[in-house]
Amino acid sequence: MQATIKKYIRISFIALLLVGSNAFAGINPSLSDSLLKQNSILNIMHRVADWQLNQWNTKGFNHPPVDWTNAACYTGFYALGAIKGNDKYLDALVKIGTDLHWQTGRNRFMADDYCIGQTYSLLSIKYQDKKMIGPFGLLADSIVNKRHDEPLDWKNNIASREWAWCDALFMGPTALCYLSKATNNPAYINIATKLWWKTTTYLYDPTEHLYFRDGSYLNRKEKNGQKVFWSRGNGWVLAGLVRVMESLPANNPDKKKFEELYQDMAAKIASLQQPDGSWHASLLDPTSFPVKETSGTGFYCYALTWGLNHKLLDKKTYWPIVKKAWAALTSSVHPDGMLGNVQRIGDSPDMVTENSTEVYGVGAFLLTGSELYKYIGNH
Repeated sequence: MQATIKKYIRISFIALLLVGSNAFAGINPSLSDSLLKQNSILNIMHRVADWQLNQWNTKGFNHPPVDWTNAACYTGFYALGAIKGNDKYLDALVKIGTDLHWQTGRNRFMADDYCIGQTYSLLSIKYQDKKMIGPFGLLADSIVNKRHDEPLDWKNNIASREWAWCDALFMGPTALCYLSKATNNPAYINIATKLWWKTTTYLYDPTEHLYFRDGSYLNRKEKNGQKVFWSRGNGWVLAGLVRVMESLPANNPDKKKFEELYQDMAAKIASLQQPDGSWHASLLDPTSFPVKETSGTGFYCYALTWGLNHKLLDKKTYWPIVKKAWAALTSSVHPDGMLGNVQRIGDSPDMVTENSTEVYGVGAFLLTGSELYKYIGNH
């Protein structure tokens, strides 16, 4: 018996050493409880964030700093920086914003190009500095004044004018909602909620409780005959949804409607988690791309943990799902801090490898870690 106990301790110790490496992927998630301590969560967040910072500082940006890819990453950096003692990550964001003169992208009315407004608004709230939202505020006024009366059919470059693709629900409404908080101007949150429901009416499948990527996917099918629902696409939506809800005043007339949509989507997403704790690139045909995918998984884990923190989800049901997802995410972190298994830029399910990485995956990972850090601190 004593020899057996020693052997178990030795195996457990080896498992701890492998945290963050791909070798951990084959270990029972029940052994990952050591990952669910605040120090462990913060340590691996630092590794991932520092790797990304080093890439920016030594190799430059792979995409324009104002681009949606980096803007999604900044949301995670802000969440990490908001944890006490992590000001260096906020300092990095302030430098980026200063270098950009707090401008959004060139395609003014495309949600991708003002996704960065999320971070500008959050920084403005924290530092009480209105210049950080000056240019974005002017753009937001223009958005409020537009008619938004076009159909969302995927043609005629509609994405440059309307939220006609599901990813936009992370990019656009969130930026406007945080701006509303920063300025105490309800016009921004009102237009955000109005346009959210316009997109939802068009792209949300109330039977599957999932969003199509855009109008071109409404009648497409996977190899197994199921509808095409992209993991990261729905991850964008669910993460965007919690960030909108985070900004809603308690008396907002749409609050209950948003919560019901969130709970319906959360239940569906939870039912689609794979045995390895992740969600594969295709939600309803996971065997077509039978490898874990960390950008969708990161956004789901973030959104579900947010729901636990805000008492919108049942702990008994969802905490085991979050634990397994966090184990899948941390097992994709390489020894040097690079997050692997991130699907490349695209608009549909696609192949993933352990060496594929992208900045938005880093953002999702850091958002998840920040919510887990809060949850563990409160429990």
